[in-house]
Amino acid sequence: MMNFDRNTQVVDCRLGISHGKGGSLARAGTLSQAGKLDVVVVAMGSGRRHVTKPICEITYAIRRENIQTGVLVLYAGTGYPESGTMGSFGIDPKEIDQINMHKMAIIHFGNVRNHFVKKARDIFSGVRIPAVIITQALVDFEDFAKVGIKTRYVKPKEKDQLSDGVIMNIVNGVTRGDAAPRDKLSEIIVKVKETLGQIQ
Repeated sequence: MMNFDRNTQVVDCRLGISHGKGGSLARAGTLSQAGKLDVVVVAMGSGRRHVTKPICEITYAIRRENIQTGVLVLYAGTGYPESGTMGSFGIDPKEIDQINMHKMAIIHFGNVRNHFVKKARDIFSGVRIPAVIITQALVDFEDFAKVGIKTRYVKPKEKDQLSDGVIMNIVNGVTRGDAAPRDKLSEIIVKVKETLGQIQ
């Protein structure tokens, strides 16, 4: 149970031991589920290559607005290299189902645009709900549409479209591993509320 001013939210907390460096975020492959399935924040698995500190701050800021919010840490979201410098990424069908249980998703990526656009393509192969994307690197709707993801403003050709999931908003400039600036938290809240309003 978490209290936010006069509101109380029930959060089904992490299934495993947390990573200290990841901002006490749950280990990969865990879902912290809210009482209502409104919003899920999707994080790449924490570790040496992914310091996920802004996730807890983002989640707390959204919950303070009385939006029921859970957190899913992807099992294969770490992208640990199989060989050389390129990382591997995959998303389990169970994780796709967990995302699709919610009204909308917030998906947090890092600073290597080519890598996370490919990760987004894998995620949106099965995700059917609207999403807000948060990144460190500068990215736009066209970058995602090029790989077959439907977006609010730019749509791929129908034959190339991966799924019914749609990117509704993007927030750039949220540095991985650092505290999220107040103006960025405010921007995230505005865009999440806007997206929820359009769904409802």
